[in-house]
Amino acid sequence: MEPISYTARDGLTIHGYLTKPVGVATPVPAVLLVHGGPWARDTWGYNPQAQWLANRGYAVLQINFRGSTGYGKAFLNAGNREWAAKMHNDLLDGVNWLVETGIPQQDKIAIMGGSYGGYAALVGLTFSPDVFACAVDIVGPSNLITLLQTIPPYWEPIKASLYHRVGNLETEPEFLKLRSPLFFVDRIEKPLLIGQGANDPRVKLAESEQIVNAMKQADKPVEYVLYTDEGHGFARPENRLHFYAIAEEFLAKYLGGRFEPAGNIANHSGVINPPTTNN
Repeated sequence: MEPISYTARDGLTIHGYLTKPVGVATPVPAVLLVHGGPWARDTWGYNPQAQWLANRGYAVLQINFRGSTGYGKAFLNAGNREWAAKMHNDLLDGVNWLVETGIPQQDKIAIMGGSYGGYAALVGLTFSPDVFACAVDIVGPSNLITLLQTIPPYWEPIKASLYHRVGNLETEPEFLKLRSPLFFVDRIEKPLLIGQGANDPRVKLAESEQIVNAMKQADKPVEYVLYTDEGHGFARPENRLHFYAIAEEFLAKYLGGRFEPAGNIANHSGVINPPTTNN
């Protein structure tokens, strides 16, 4: 893992980390691995997802886009009201930086992440449909209106902060709609894999079901895996093994990296392409 930095299109310096597969000649396929939060950050050190992807033959780029923590309050606040806007541009500028290094195959770059990173993956396919070869969304919101309508009770104390940083549900639903991938499904050109926990208290099941239904109705390529005993992310090792086996086969199909067939993983709760409530 190497620290990297580049200048975003508006002059802001963006930092991140690059992990390259060992002993593989470039160019190689790449995965833009987007952190959750978004008020969090990637750090230097052992990262299981990055090492797994590098082992499968991918260069892995992790970006601390504006709104990430650890770079001062001005950098954090630069992400206010910039979901699917400047925060996404930072990711695209990072992809452009990576392409200029000659490390990746330009037509073999995926976007993947969990929570906000899952949202970023959805934004990647809808707001920049020609950039990524495919996307993996893990427990990511597709509709900012329903996300804010269903915040868990323990988030009530930070509702004012959410309205300030994301958008105000009560006064500007149209603004939130314009930043929600669900309403731009018609733009999607590349395949999507979604993983969701049935009992997620933060990003409700409906966030995945809404976009799965919309993509199916529009005849867009989507694969969906539901874990019946999981919440916001996959806690049980059997479920993690199951989902990442599916994910690496999905990435191999569209990027060309290595994968190990899933085989018979015991005791997982994953249901592949389950019926959704609105079908």
